[in-house]
Amino acid sequence: MEKIDTLIKARWVAPVTAGGGVLEHHAVAVRQGRFVGVLPVAEAHEKYDAAEVLERPGHLLIPGLVNAHTHAAMALLRGLADDLPLMTWLQQHIWPAEQRWMSAEFVEHGTELAMAEMLLGGTTTFNDMYFFPDVVARVAARVGMRACVGMILIKFPTVWAGDPAEYLRKGLELRDEYKSHPLVTTAFAPHAPYTVDDDQLLKVRSLADEFEVPVHTHVHETADEVAGSVKDYGMRPLARLDKLGLVSPLLMAVHATQLQDSEIDMLAAAGSSVVHCPESNLKLASGFCPVAKLLGAGVNVCLGTDGAASNNDLDMIGEMRSAALLAKGLAGRADAVSAEQALAMATLHGARALGLGDETGSIEPGKWADLCCIDLARPGSWPVYDPVAQLVYTATRDQVSDTWVAGRRMVAEGRLTRLDETAIMERAATWGDRIAGADRQ
Repeated sequence: MEKIDTLIKARWVAPVTAGGGVLEHHAVAVRQGRFVGVLPVAEAHEKYDAAEVLERPGHLLIPGLVNAHTHAAMALLRGLADDLPLMTWLQQHIWPAEQRWMSAEFVEHGTELAMAEMLLGGTTTFNDMYFFPDVVARVAARVGMRACVGMILIKFPTVWAGDPAEYLRKGLELRDEYKSHPLVTTAFAPHAPYTVDDDQLLKVRSLADEFEVPVHTHVHETADEVAGSVKDYGMRPLARLDKLGLVSPLLMAVHATQLQDSEIDMLAAAGSSVVHCPESNLKLASGFCPVAKLLGAGVNVCLGTDGAASNNDLDMIGEMRSAALLAKGLAGRADAVSAEQALAMATLHGARALGLGDETGSIEPGKWADLCCIDLARPGSWPVYDPVAQLVYTATRDQVSDTWVAGRRMVAEGRLTRLDETAIMERAATWGDRIAGADRQ
């Protein structure tokens, strides 16, 4: 018999592989942090000698969820300025708060809070865009969560960097430090076309092509953004990015609520990815991403929560439901985005966008054992006819029982194993008191 580290026996397994579908009464075998087998339970008992065997009789195993767009540390600003238009929210509330409170300590404590929330909800990978990315990388590496850390670039000076050259220099130093790390990768993260000038975007394109890393940016988020680009540059933001050579397989276009059919064709032809953030878009009234059209054109569409200041949670299970339901309403077709497609968007599509599709995003031998286990044996999601549909349309993140990253159990029976939840909550409460007190002055 083959010795392995962990054997997880589940009522259902949704591998999110090319064939699709759900496996019943199967076991997932893990050795040295990677999947080595997915097979019927009886065969698994004959083949493997496991150091740990877990029984999950009413549960669904899925790949770990990939949150493809976050501003993790903004968890400390959750609920600070709700129910406001995007630019009012940014310019009059969020940016001033960041200017006052931003520090390495703020980012460390905010990222820990965000990671605790995400792991408890089954997210194993997050793609971050925020200041002090070195702190984000350090926290993720210490805890053991998979992260793609954005090399942030914006033309305004901040406490992190004084000018675009310093942003890029610090970003490349971060990339060099983590280029061989098993959990932490990097992406260029120019904030948006309207906050980064052409010469800097050209540098990003050149460097991204050289190092073959993603370019993660907000684009076509609102109608006002598009109108401003036409006024200032004589073209829409995507056309400008295309002119600069940035519409490529490396592009992760976040939000994309203002797309014309020709732009959808452009993204499809280039092999670019779109990161759909349905709940943030709805809350800020930014518009509607045409997900069904994008998928129909062959665009790789993945899901992100955005930051907790605009969502207001980092709940990828809820994001799947919102994405599927919103797409149906927008397309006027109940079959527009299926539960199976929503699950793929939240897992494998996100991994592909981050350049990690060969390493995570599906349950296949050889890939890292990033895994989420959901207890469907609850009154609100029982009985089960289609476990994936039940996950997307009825389950909540509170039903996540276990989460693994690279075979390491990060959540065990609903409890964090490598983060001190009480200490994280206490630090967040202290920040909340400070920020709220200053806001009242």
